[in-house]
Amino acid sequence: MTGHFIPKDLPTHIQHYIDGAFTDSVGGETFSVLDPVSNTDYATAAAGQQADIDLAVAAATRAFTEGPWPQLKSRERARILNQIADSIETQETRLAELETFDTGLPITQAHGQAQRAAENFRFFADLIVAQFDDAMKVPGAQINYVNRKPIGVAGLITPWNTPFMLESWKLAPALASGCTVVLKPAEFTPLSASLWAGIFAEAGLPQGVFNLVNGLGEEAGDALVKHPGVPLISFTGETTTGQTIFRNAATGLKGLSMELGGKSPCVVFADADLDAAIDSALFGVFSLNGERCTAGSRILVERSIYVDFCEKFAARAKNIVVGDPHDPATEVGALVHPEHYAKVMSYVELGKSEGRLLAGGGRPPGMENGNYVAPTVFADVAPEARIFQEEIFGPVVAITPFENDAGALALANGVKYGLAAYVWTQNLTRAHTFAQNLDVGMVWLNSHNVRDLRTPFGGVKASGLGHEGGFRSIDFYTEQQAVHITLGTVHTPRFGATQFGATP
Repeated sequence: MTGHFIPKDLPTHIQHYIDGAFTDSVGGETFSVLDPVSNTDYATAAAGQQADIDLAVAAATRAFTEGPWPQLKSRERARILNQIADSIETQETRLAELETFDTGLPITQAHGQAQRAAENFRFFADLIVAQFDDAMKVPGAQINYVNRKPIGVAGLITPWNTPFMLESWKLAPALASGCTVVLKPAEFTPLSASLWAGIFAEAGLPQGVFNLVNGLGEEAGDALVKHPGVPLISFTGETTTGQTIFRNAATGLKGLSMELGGKSPCVVFADADLDAAIDSALFGVFSLNGERCTAGSRILVERSIYVDFCEKFAARAKNIVVGDPHDPATEVGALVHPEHYAKVMSYVELGKSEGRLLAGGGRPPGMENGNYVAPTVFADVAPEARIFQEEIFGPVVAITPFENDAGALALANGVKYGLAAYVWTQNLTRAHTFAQNLDVGMVWLNSHNVRDLRTPFGGVKASGLGHEGGFRSIDFYTEQQAVHITLGTVHTPRFGATQFGATP
Protein backbone atom coordinates (compact mmCIF):
# COMPACT_ATOMS: atom_id res chain seq x y z
CA MET A 1 0.00 0.00 0.00
CA THR A 2 1.42 3.39 -0.93
CA GLY A 3 0.58 6.79 0.41
CA HIS A 4 -0.25 5.58 3.90
CA PHE A 5 0.00 7.95 6.85
CA ILE A 6 3.50 8.58 8.20
CA PRO A 7 3.84 10.51 11.48
CA LYS A 8 5.87 13.69 11.43
CA ASP A 9 9.40 13.83 12.82
CA LEU A 10 9.96 10.09 12.77
CA PRO A 11 13.41 9.18 14.08
CA THR A 12 15.72 7.49 11.63
CA HIS A 13 17.74 5.97 14.46
CA ILE A 14 16.54 4.80 17.89
CA GLN A 15 19.04 4.71 20.75
CA HIS A 16 19.29 3.19 24.19
CA TYR A 17 18.71 5.40 27.24
CA ILE A 18 21.20 4.67 30.01
CA ASP A 19 21.92 6.74 33.12
CA GLY A 20 20.02 9.76 31.85
CA ALA A 21 21.53 9.89 28.34
CA PHE A 22 20.71 8.53 24.90
CA THR A 23 23.48 6.30 23.62
CA ASP A 24 24.34 3.76 20.96
CA SER A 25 25.55 0.24 21.63
CA VAL A 26 29.12 0.00 22.90
CA GLY A 27 30.02 -2.08 19.87
CA GLY A 28 27.93 -0.07 17.42
CA GLU A 29 25.52 -2.91 16.68
CA THR A 30 22.14 -2.01 15.11
CA PHE A 31 19.05 -3.66 13.69
CA SER A 32 16.42 -2.46 11.21
CA VAL A 33 12.85 -1.52 12.11
CA LEU A 34 10.00 -1.62 9.60
CA ASP A 35 6.40 -0.46 9.54
CA PRO A 36 3.81 -3.18 8.88
CA VAL A 37 1.82 -1.36 6.18
CA SER A 38 4.61 -0.75 3.67
CA ASN A 39 6.95 -3.42 5.14
CA THR A 40 9.85 -1.08 4.50
CA ASP A 41 12.51 -0.09 7.01
CA TYR A 42 12.00 3.38 8.46
CA ALA A 43 14.74 3.38 11.10
CA THR A 44 17.65 1.58 12.63
CA ALA A 45 17.84 0.88 16.35
CA ALA A 46 20.78 0.27 18.63
CA ALA A 47 21.06 -3.47 19.24
CA GLY A 48 21.90 -4.04 22.87
CA GLN A 49 24.53 -6.60 23.85
CA GLN A 50 25.97 -7.81 27.15
CA ALA A 51 28.11 -4.65 27.47
CA ASP A 52 25.07 -2.38 27.11
CA ILE A 53 23.05 -4.34 29.64
CA ASP A 54 26.02 -4.15 32.02
CA LEU A 55 26.05 -0.36 31.73
CA ALA A 56 22.29 -0.11 32.24
CA VAL A 57 22.31 -2.39 35.28
CA ALA A 58 25.25 -0.48 36.77
CA ALA A 59 23.36 2.81 36.35
CA ALA A 60 20.18 1.34 37.86
CA THR A 61 22.18 -0.11 40.75
CA ARG A 62 23.80 3.25 41.52
CA ALA A 63 20.41 4.94 41.40
CA PHE A 64 19.06 2.33 43.82
CA THR A 65 21.93 2.28 46.31
CA GLU A 66 23.05 5.93 46.15
CA GLY A 67 20.09 7.83 44.73
CA PRO A 68 17.00 9.21 46.45
CA TRP A 69 14.31 7.15 44.70
CA PRO A 70 13.97 4.14 47.05
CA GLN A 71 14.05 6.43 50.11
CA LEU A 72 11.35 8.85 48.98
CA LYS A 73 8.10 8.91 50.88
CA SER A 74 5.21 7.28 49.08
CA ARG A 75 3.51 10.61 48.51
CA GLU A 76 6.63 12.02 46.82
CA ARG A 77 6.88 9.05 44.46
CA ALA A 78 3.15 9.28 43.81
CA ARG A 79 3.47 12.94 42.84
CA ILE A 80 6.01 12.03 40.14
CA LEU A 81 3.89 9.10 38.93
CA ASN A 82 0.94 11.46 38.50
CA GLN A 83 3.13 13.88 36.56
CA ILE A 84 4.10 10.99 34.31
CA ALA A 85 0.41 10.28 33.73
CA ASP A 86 -0.18 13.95 32.91
CA SER A 87 2.60 13.85 30.33
CA ILE A 88 1.22 10.68 28.73
CA GLU A 89 -2.20 12.27 28.41
CA THR A 90 -0.70 15.42 26.90
CA GLN A 91 1.07 13.31 24.29
CA GLU A 92 -1.81 10.93 23.60
CA THR A 93 -2.20 11.90 19.94
CA ARG A 94 1.50 11.56 19.23
CA LEU A 95 1.70 8.30 21.16
CA ALA A 96 -1.23 6.79 19.30
CA GLU A 97 0.18 7.81 15.92
CA LEU A 98 3.56 6.25 16.69
CA GLU A 99 2.03 3.09 18.12
CA THR A 100 -0.24 2.62 15.12
CA PHE A 101 2.60 3.27 12.69
CA ASP A 102 4.90 0.80 14.46
CA THR A 103 2.43 -1.99 15.30
CA GLY A 104 -0.37 -1.78 12.73
CA LEU A 105 -3.00 -1.44 15.47
CA PRO A 106 -6.09 0.55 14.46
CA ILE A 107 -5.71 4.17 15.54
CA THR A 108 -8.87 4.19 17.68
CA GLN A 109 -7.55 1.22 19.67
CA ALA A 110 -4.10 2.83 19.97
CA HIS A 111 -5.74 5.85 21.61
CA GLY A 112 -7.31 3.48 24.14
CA GLN A 113 -3.92 1.97 24.91
CA ALA A 114 -2.41 5.42 25.56
CA GLN A 115 -5.25 6.27 27.95
CA ARG A 116 -4.80 2.98 29.77
CA ALA A 117 -1.07 3.66 30.14
CA ALA A 118 -1.79 6.94 31.91
CA GLU A 119 -4.35 5.22 34.10
CA ASN A 120 -1.78 2.59 35.14
CA PHE A 121 0.47 5.32 36.57
CA ARG A 122 -2.42 7.08 38.32
CA PHE A 123 -3.61 3.80 39.79
CA PHE A 124 -0.26 2.88 41.32
CA ALA A 125 0.28 6.44 42.51
CA ASP A 126 -2.95 6.09 44.48
CA LEU A 127 -2.14 2.57 45.62
CA ILE A 128 1.22 3.30 47.23
CA VAL A 129 -0.22 6.24 49.16
CA ALA A 130 -3.22 4.24 50.35
CA GLN A 131 -1.28 1.05 51.06
CA PHE A 132 -0.75 -0.08 54.63
CA ASP A 133 0.98 -3.18 55.92
CA ASP A 134 -0.05 -5.60 58.60
CA ALA A 135 0.58 -5.30 62.30
CA MET A 136 -0.32 -8.25 64.51
CA LYS A 137 -0.63 -7.95 68.28
CA VAL A 138 -0.83 -10.30 71.21
CA PRO A 139 -1.80 -7.81 73.95
CA GLY A 140 0.87 -7.54 76.62
CA ALA A 141 3.03 -10.20 74.99
CA GLN A 142 4.09 -9.44 71.44
CA ILE A 143 3.71 -7.11 68.48
CA ASN A 144 4.63 -8.03 64.91
CA TYR A 145 4.70 -5.74 61.91
CA VAL A 146 5.69 -5.92 58.24
CA ASN A 147 8.40 -3.69 56.82
CA ARG A 148 8.14 -3.45 53.02
CA LYS A 149 11.30 -2.67 51.03
CA PRO A 150 11.92 -2.38 47.26
CA ILE A 151 13.96 -5.33 46.00
CA GLY A 152 16.38 -3.52 43.69
CA VAL A 153 16.89 -3.44 39.93
CA ALA A 154 13.90 -4.82 38.06
CA GLY A 155 14.36 -6.29 34.58
CA LEU A 156 11.28 -5.64 32.42
CA ILE A 157 10.83 -7.45 29.09
CA THR A 158 7.77 -6.45 27.09
CA PRO A 159 5.99 -7.66 23.93
CA TRP A 160 5.13 -6.00 20.62
CA ASN A 161 1.34 -6.27 20.54
CA THR A 162 0.45 -3.26 22.71
CA PRO A 163 3.96 -2.12 23.62
CA PHE A 164 3.50 1.26 25.30
CA MET A 165 0.58 0.17 27.46
CA LEU A 166 2.25 -3.08 28.54
CA GLU A 167 5.46 -1.19 29.33
CA SER A 168 3.42 1.10 31.59
CA TRP A 169 1.87 -1.95 33.24
CA LYS A 170 5.31 -2.98 34.49
CA LEU A 171 7.01 0.40 34.86
CA ALA A 172 4.29 1.92 37.05
CA PRO A 173 4.31 -0.64 39.89
CA ALA A 174 8.09 -1.14 39.72
CA LEU A 175 8.72 2.59 40.10
CA ALA A 176 5.92 3.02 42.63
CA SER A 177 7.56 0.36 44.79
CA GLY A 178 10.89 2.21 44.79
CA CYS A 179 12.73 -0.10 42.41
CA THR A 180 14.96 1.09 39.59
CA VAL A 181 14.47 -0.52 36.19
CA VAL A 182 16.04 -1.74 32.98
CA LEU A 183 13.45 -2.05 30.22
CA LYS A 184 14.03 -4.25 27.16
CA PRO A 185 11.16 -3.58 24.71
CA ALA A 186 10.27 -5.89 21.82
CA GLU A 187 12.54 -5.51 18.82
CA PHE A 188 9.63 -5.34 16.36
CA THR A 189 8.21 -2.19 18.01
CA PRO A 190 10.80 0.07 19.68
CA LEU A 191 9.30 3.37 18.56
CA SER A 192 6.89 4.36 21.34
CA ALA A 193 9.26 3.07 24.04
CA SER A 194 11.71 5.78 22.99
CA LEU A 195 9.26 8.36 24.37
CA TRP A 196 9.59 7.16 27.97
CA ALA A 197 12.92 8.92 28.53
CA GLY A 198 11.49 12.36 27.85
CA ILE A 199 8.31 11.65 29.80
CA PHE A 200 10.25 10.54 32.88
CA ALA A 201 12.78 13.36 32.71
CA GLU A 202 10.02 15.96 32.43
CA ALA A 203 8.28 14.45 35.47
CA GLY A 204 11.45 14.66 37.57
CA LEU A 205 12.37 10.99 37.84
CA PRO A 206 15.97 10.90 39.14
CA GLN A 207 18.77 9.99 36.75
CA GLY A 208 19.46 6.27 36.43
CA VAL A 209 16.12 5.12 37.84
CA PHE A 210 14.86 4.32 34.31
CA ASN A 211 17.10 2.68 31.73
CA LEU A 212 16.15 1.36 28.29
CA VAL A 213 18.13 -1.10 26.18
CA ASN A 214 16.77 -2.02 22.76
CA GLY A 215 17.71 -5.25 21.07
CA LEU A 216 16.91 -8.84 20.27
CA GLY A 217 15.60 -11.21 22.89
CA GLU A 218 18.41 -13.68 22.41
CA GLU A 219 20.98 -10.92 22.91
CA ALA A 220 19.81 -8.03 25.09
CA GLY A 221 16.97 -9.95 26.71
CA ASP A 222 19.15 -12.96 27.47
CA ALA A 223 21.85 -10.76 29.01
CA LEU A 224 19.29 -9.00 31.20
CA VAL A 225 17.79 -12.27 32.46
CA LYS A 226 21.20 -13.73 33.30
CA HIS A 227 22.68 -10.58 34.89
CA PRO A 228 23.58 -11.23 38.54
CA GLY A 229 22.69 -7.65 39.48
CA VAL A 230 19.03 -8.06 38.46
CA PRO A 231 17.11 -9.91 41.18
CA LEU A 232 13.74 -10.04 39.45
CA ILE A 233 12.34 -10.29 35.94
CA SER A 234 8.85 -9.41 34.74
CA PHE A 235 8.17 -10.84 31.29
CA THR A 236 5.17 -10.78 28.98
CA GLY A 237 5.43 -12.79 25.81
CA GLU A 238 5.36 -16.19 24.17
CA THR A 239 5.35 -19.38 26.23
CA THR A 240 8.51 -20.99 24.81
CA THR A 241 10.45 -17.77 25.48
CA GLY A 242 9.08 -17.84 29.01
CA GLN A 243 10.39 -21.37 29.47
CA THR A 244 13.86 -20.23 28.37
CA ILE A 245 13.73 -17.31 30.82
CA PHE A 246 12.63 -19.67 33.59
CA ARG A 247 15.66 -21.90 32.97
CA ASN A 248 18.10 -19.00 32.74
CA ALA A 249 16.75 -17.28 35.86
CA ALA A 250 17.06 -20.42 37.96
CA THR A 251 20.81 -20.06 38.57
CA GLY A 252 20.30 -16.69 40.20
CA LEU A 253 17.10 -17.74 42.02
CA LYS A 254 15.46 -14.64 40.57
CA GLY A 255 11.93 -13.56 41.26
CA LEU A 256 9.79 -14.18 38.17
CA SER A 257 6.45 -12.85 36.97
CA MET A 258 5.56 -14.23 33.55
CA GLU A 259 2.41 -13.63 31.56
CA LEU A 260 2.62 -16.01 28.63
CA GLY A 261 0.44 -17.33 25.81
CA GLY A 262 -3.23 -18.16 25.69
CA LYS A 263 -5.88 -20.06 23.78
CA SER A 264 -8.85 -18.76 25.67
CA PRO A 265 -12.36 -20.20 25.28
CA CYS A 266 -15.52 -18.18 24.81
CA VAL A 267 -18.34 -20.47 25.95
CA VAL A 268 -21.85 -19.63 24.73
CA PHE A 269 -24.77 -21.52 26.24
CA ALA A 270 -28.20 -21.73 24.61
CA ASP A 271 -29.76 -19.41 27.20
CA ALA A 272 -27.25 -16.62 26.55
CA ASP A 273 -28.10 -13.18 25.25
CA LEU A 274 -27.03 -14.16 21.74
CA ASP A 275 -26.54 -10.67 20.34
CA ALA A 276 -24.42 -9.60 23.31
CA ALA A 277 -22.41 -12.84 23.14
CA ILE A 278 -21.69 -12.33 19.43
CA ASP A 279 -20.63 -8.73 20.02
CA SER A 280 -18.22 -9.88 22.74
CA ALA A 281 -16.92 -12.90 20.86
CA LEU A 282 -16.17 -10.78 17.78
CA PHE A 283 -14.42 -8.10 19.81
CA GLY A 284 -12.58 -10.71 21.85
CA VAL A 285 -10.79 -12.28 18.91
CA PHE A 286 -10.60 -9.49 16.30
CA SER A 287 -9.74 -6.41 18.41
CA LEU A 288 -6.03 -5.52 18.50
CA ASN A 289 -5.81 -7.44 15.19
CA GLY A 290 -6.24 -10.66 17.15
CA GLU A 291 -2.75 -10.08 18.56
CA ARG A 292 -3.75 -10.32 22.21
CA CYS A 293 -2.91 -12.90 24.85
CA THR A 294 -6.47 -12.96 26.21
CA ALA A 295 -8.14 -13.37 22.80
CA GLY A 296 -11.19 -15.64 22.88
CA SER A 297 -9.82 -17.62 19.96
CA ARG A 298 -11.88 -20.76 20.62
CA ILE A 299 -15.64 -20.25 20.61
CA LEU A 300 -17.59 -23.13 22.12
CA VAL A 301 -21.31 -23.03 21.33
CA GLU A 302 -24.16 -25.19 22.64
CA ARG A 303 -25.49 -27.46 19.88
CA SER A 304 -29.06 -26.13 19.84
CA ILE A 305 -27.93 -22.61 18.85
CA TYR A 306 -24.78 -23.62 16.96
CA VAL A 307 -26.04 -23.12 13.40
CA ASP A 308 -27.65 -19.78 14.19
CA PHE A 309 -24.55 -18.56 16.02
CA CYS A 310 -22.18 -19.56 13.22
CA GLU A 311 -24.29 -17.83 10.56
CA LYS A 312 -24.59 -14.58 12.50
CA PHE A 313 -20.96 -14.57 13.63
CA ALA A 314 -19.60 -15.23 10.14
CA ALA A 315 -21.82 -12.53 8.59
CA ARG A 316 -20.47 -9.99 11.07
CA ALA A 317 -16.87 -11.14 10.57
CA LYS A 318 -17.18 -10.64 6.80
CA ASN A 319 -18.35 -7.07 7.47
CA ILE A 320 -15.38 -6.07 9.65
CA VAL A 321 -13.46 -3.14 8.16
CA VAL A 322 -9.88 -4.10 7.37
CA GLY A 323 -7.73 -1.19 6.26
CA ASP A 324 -5.06 1.40 6.89
CA PRO A 325 -4.42 1.40 10.64
CA HIS A 326 -4.50 5.23 10.71
CA ASP A 327 -8.06 5.37 9.32
CA PRO A 328 -10.53 5.82 12.22
CA ALA A 329 -12.99 3.54 10.37
CA THR A 330 -10.54 0.62 10.46
CA GLU A 331 -11.40 -2.21 12.86
CA VAL A 332 -8.59 -4.61 11.92
CA GLY A 333 -5.25 -3.22 10.74
CA ALA A 334 -1.98 -4.79 9.65
CA LEU A 335 -0.20 -7.53 11.56
CA VAL A 336 3.00 -6.36 13.19
CA HIS A 337 5.69 -7.93 11.00
CA PRO A 338 6.12 -10.12 7.89
CA GLU A 339 7.46 -12.97 10.05
CA HIS A 340 4.33 -12.96 12.16
CA TYR A 341 2.11 -12.53 9.09
CA ALA A 342 3.66 -15.68 7.59
CA LYS A 343 2.99 -17.60 10.80
CA VAL A 344 -0.66 -16.53 10.95
CA MET A 345 -1.21 -17.27 7.27
CA SER A 346 0.26 -20.76 7.74
CA TYR A 347 -2.44 -21.41 10.34
CA VAL A 348 -5.10 -20.02 7.99
CA GLU A 349 -4.03 -22.54 5.34
CA LEU A 350 -3.88 -25.34 7.91
CA GLY A 351 -7.37 -24.43 9.12
CA LYS A 352 -8.84 -25.08 5.67
CA SER A 353 -8.14 -28.77 6.26
CA GLU A 354 -9.13 -28.73 9.94
CA GLY A 355 -12.42 -26.84 9.81
CA ARG A 356 -15.15 -25.43 7.62
CA LEU A 357 -14.20 -21.95 6.40
CA LEU A 358 -17.04 -19.48 7.02
CA ALA A 359 -15.25 -16.14 6.51
CA GLY A 360 -11.88 -14.78 5.47
CA GLY A 361 -9.19 -17.27 4.66
CA GLY A 362 -6.55 -15.00 3.17
CA ARG A 363 -5.75 -11.44 2.19
CA PRO A 364 -8.66 -9.00 1.98
CA PRO A 365 -9.52 -8.21 -1.65
CA GLY A 366 -7.59 -5.26 -3.08
CA MET A 367 -4.94 -5.23 -0.35
CA GLU A 368 -1.92 -6.75 -2.04
CA ASN A 369 0.69 -5.09 0.17
CA GLY A 370 1.14 -4.95 3.91
CA ASN A 371 0.54 -7.61 6.55
CA TYR A 372 -3.25 -7.79 6.14
CA VAL A 373 -5.30 -10.87 7.03
CA ALA A 374 -9.07 -10.93 6.56
CA PRO A 375 -10.91 -11.90 9.77
CA THR A 376 -11.05 -15.68 9.42
CA VAL A 377 -13.68 -18.00 10.90
CA PHE A 378 -13.51 -21.79 10.97
CA ALA A 379 -16.44 -23.89 12.18
CA ASP A 380 -16.74 -27.59 13.11
CA VAL A 381 -13.18 -27.62 14.47
CA ALA A 382 -12.27 -30.83 16.32
CA PRO A 383 -10.61 -30.45 19.73
CA GLU A 384 -7.46 -32.23 18.56
CA ALA A 385 -6.99 -29.81 15.63
CA ARG A 386 -3.90 -27.62 15.75
CA ILE A 387 -5.97 -24.47 15.19
CA PHE A 388 -7.94 -25.46 18.32
CA GLN A 389 -4.85 -26.27 20.41
CA GLU A 390 -2.17 -23.77 19.36
CA GLU A 391 -1.95 -20.01 19.85
CA ILE A 392 -2.23 -18.26 16.47
CA PHE A 393 -2.14 -14.65 17.75
CA GLY A 394 -4.02 -13.21 14.82
CA PRO A 395 -7.57 -12.61 13.52
CA VAL A 396 -8.41 -16.31 13.28
CA VAL A 397 -11.06 -18.13 15.32
CA ALA A 398 -12.19 -21.74 15.71
CA ILE A 399 -15.84 -22.54 16.53
CA THR A 400 -16.75 -25.92 18.04
CA PRO A 401 -20.15 -27.26 19.25
CA PHE A 402 -20.82 -28.87 22.63
CA GLU A 403 -23.74 -30.93 23.94
CA ASN A 404 -23.88 -30.16 27.66
CA ASP A 405 -22.06 -28.46 30.54
CA ALA A 406 -19.63 -31.34 31.05
CA GLY A 407 -18.74 -31.38 27.38
CA ALA A 408 -18.22 -27.62 27.34
CA LEU A 409 -15.94 -27.83 30.37
CA ALA A 410 -13.86 -30.62 28.84
CA LEU A 411 -13.39 -28.61 25.66
CA ALA A 412 -12.61 -25.40 27.53
CA ASN A 413 -9.95 -27.04 29.72
CA GLY A 414 -8.60 -29.31 26.99
CA VAL A 415 -5.59 -27.21 25.96
CA LYS A 416 -2.21 -26.56 27.58
CA TYR A 417 -3.01 -22.88 28.17
CA GLY A 418 -5.05 -21.36 30.99
CA LEU A 419 -5.12 -17.58 30.81
CA ALA A 420 -8.68 -16.32 30.32
CA ALA A 421 -12.21 -17.53 29.61
CA TYR A 422 -15.51 -15.90 28.68
CA VAL A 423 -18.83 -17.49 29.64
CA TRP A 424 -22.26 -16.48 28.38
CA THR A 425 -25.34 -17.81 30.20
CA GLN A 426 -28.32 -16.42 32.08
CA ASN A 427 -28.20 -19.30 34.60
CA LEU A 428 -26.60 -17.84 37.71
CA THR A 429 -25.74 -21.18 39.31
CA ARG A 430 -24.20 -22.52 36.13
CA ALA A 431 -22.22 -19.32 35.58
CA HIS A 432 -20.48 -19.42 38.95
CA THR A 433 -20.04 -23.21 39.07
CA PHE A 434 -18.65 -23.34 35.54
CA ALA A 435 -16.30 -20.44 36.21
CA GLN A 436 -14.86 -22.12 39.30
CA ASN A 437 -14.21 -25.34 37.36
CA LEU A 438 -12.32 -23.61 34.54
CA ASP A 439 -8.54 -24.05 34.63
CA VAL A 440 -7.81 -20.39 33.90
CA GLY A 441 -6.54 -17.36 35.78
CA MET A 442 -9.35 -15.00 34.76
CA VAL A 443 -13.01 -15.43 33.83
CA TRP A 444 -15.43 -12.91 32.39
CA LEU A 445 -19.11 -13.77 32.91
CA ASN A 446 -21.49 -12.15 30.40
CA SER A 447 -18.79 -9.56 29.72
CA HIS A 448 -16.04 -8.80 27.28
CA ASN A 449 -12.48 -8.11 28.41
CA VAL A 450 -12.87 -5.22 30.85
CA ARG A 451 -10.58 -5.48 33.85
CA ASP A 452 -10.44 -3.58 37.12
CA LEU A 453 -6.79 -2.70 37.83
CA ARG A 454 -7.17 -3.88 41.42
CA THR A 455 -7.71 -7.51 40.35
CA PRO A 456 -5.01 -10.13 39.77
CA PHE A 457 -3.89 -10.65 36.18
CA GLY A 458 -2.24 -13.94 35.28
CA GLY A 459 -2.74 -17.46 34.07
CA VAL A 460 -2.21 -21.10 35.00
CA LYS A 461 -0.62 -24.02 33.18
CA ALA A 462 1.38 -22.82 30.14
CA SER A 463 -0.08 -19.31 30.41
CA GLY A 464 2.13 -17.98 33.12
CA LEU A 465 3.72 -17.86 36.51
CA GLY A 466 2.56 -15.50 39.23
CA HIS A 467 0.07 -12.64 39.11
CA GLU A 468 0.32 -8.91 38.72
CA GLY A 469 -2.30 -6.23 39.25
CA GLY A 470 -3.21 -4.22 42.31
CA PHE A 471 -1.34 -5.09 45.50
CA ARG A 472 0.03 -8.25 43.86
CA SER A 473 2.21 -6.06 41.66
CA ILE A 474 3.54 -4.21 44.71
CA ASP A 475 4.17 -7.57 46.39
CA PHE A 476 6.27 -8.68 43.43
CA TYR A 477 8.57 -5.65 43.44
CA THR A 478 9.06 -5.52 47.23
CA GLU A 479 10.46 -7.68 50.00
CA GLN A 480 8.19 -8.09 53.00
CA GLN A 481 10.25 -8.20 56.16
CA ALA A 482 8.53 -9.35 59.32
CA VAL A 483 9.67 -7.62 62.53
CA HIS A 484 8.83 -9.31 65.86
CA ILE A 485 8.98 -7.55 69.25
CA THR A 486 8.33 -9.15 72.62
CA LEU A 487 6.52 -7.01 75.17
CA GLY A 488 7.20 -7.63 78.85
CA THR A 489 9.17 -10.61 80.15
CA VAL A 490 10.98 -12.72 77.60
CA HIS A 491 10.29 -16.41 78.24
CA THR A 492 13.14 -18.19 76.46
CA PRO A 493 14.21 -21.78 77.24
CA ARG A 494 17.62 -21.47 79.00
CA PHE A 495 19.76 -23.97 77.17
CA GLY A 496 23.00 -24.79 78.99
CA ALA A 497 22.08 -22.94 82.16
CA THR A 498 22.07 -26.07 84.45
CA GLN A 499 25.89 -26.45 84.45
CA PHE A 500 26.11 -23.16 86.31
CA GLY A 501 23.71 -24.34 88.96
CA ALA A 502 20.85 -22.35 87.56
CA THR A 503 17.33 -23.62 87.56
CA PRO A 504 16.06 -24.31 84.05
